[in-house]
Amino acid sequence: MRHWVNSALSAIEADYQRSADTHLIKLELPNFEGINVYLKDESTHPTGSLKHRLARSLFLYALCNGKIDANTTVVEASSGSTAVSEAYFAKLIGVAFIAVMPKSTSAQKIAQIEGFGGHCHFVDNATQMHAVALKLAQESQGYFMDQFMYAERATDWRGNNNIAESIFRQMSHEPHPIPHTVVMSAGTGGTSATLGRYIRYLGYDTNLVVVDPENSAFYPSYMNQDPSYVTGISSRIEGIGRPQVEASFMPDVIDSMIQVSDLASIAAMLWLEQQTGRKAGPSTGTNLWGALEVAQNMRTQGVKGSIVTLLCDSGDRYLNTYHSASWVAKHIGDPKFYQHKLEEIFQ
Repeated sequence: MRHWVNSALSAIEADYQRSADTHLIKLELPNFEGINVYLKDESTHPTGSLKHRLARSLFLYALCNGKIDANTTVVEASSGSTAVSEAYFAKLIGVAFIAVMPKSTSAQKIAQIEGFGGHCHFVDNATQMHAVALKLAQESQGYFMDQFMYAERATDWRGNNNIAESIFRQMSHEPHPIPHTVVMSAGTGGTSATLGRYIRYLGYDTNLVVVDPENSAFYPSYMNQDPSYVTGISSRIEGIGRPQVEASFMPDVIDSMIQVSDLASIAAMLWLEQQTGRKAGPSTGTNLWGALEVAQNMRTQGVKGSIVTLLCDSGDRYLNTYHSASWVAKHIGDPKFYQHKLEEIFQ
């Protein structure tokens, strides 16, 4: 077994060495003199999203803890992006992979998972995912990778080229190299935990603001200081927001949270495409709305500085959903009110 594990670890490391760092995009914001907003473009990873980093860390963590061998079936509970990336790494090391996800997951993500040899197991509601994944892992004598449990444990928050270290390195030659604020959404809570810990570890005077969509438990849990808070409702912004607070969510490293309307997320996502020509996913819209809210507050207070947030994944995964006006109207509503608000901000 040790020889196989060593080979698997070598395969993952070789894949990492073939990958370049992701780009940091500077947005041009009229009427925001001295305030710079940047997007860390995680859509350029081999599997197309921020979750590529997480999946690599989760597989390394499981392999080094003796949880996976050549005959292990890896099972995950994921609405899509994490499962796409995990399917990639499962194929890379030659193990079977099952993703448990809601039936509403985008067809593009399902096709990507299956394209990497993974199997998709569907549930009616996101609240069922964990229990079903655990059951499938037990029945197959496999390993439940459980991103919601292990995301913050698997990532080396002190460095080792994690996303926080990458952001601060890339910012080193900018007008305001130490960001005033980093804005991050909570999917598992693992990335916000990594960012918050890294900021504190190196003593940076940077605020960590976590944005959360409607129906998610993270924001009310944070505001009420209640880790047991449950909404019992699925997030309508795919990839972020949870009906209950997950173990990887670390509220004590967060400086503040913003709850973002789902329609505001859609409006910001569409605005970004108008400004840059890039189609992004809806969670990027959530991030961007939060970043623009921070920028407005800084302008009002006369504060100058930089804000960094994430472009989580490409909008090509959501052409038939979040980038379809008819689908948005049916499932979320009309974003025009928030689109008009953005127009007013940048007049």
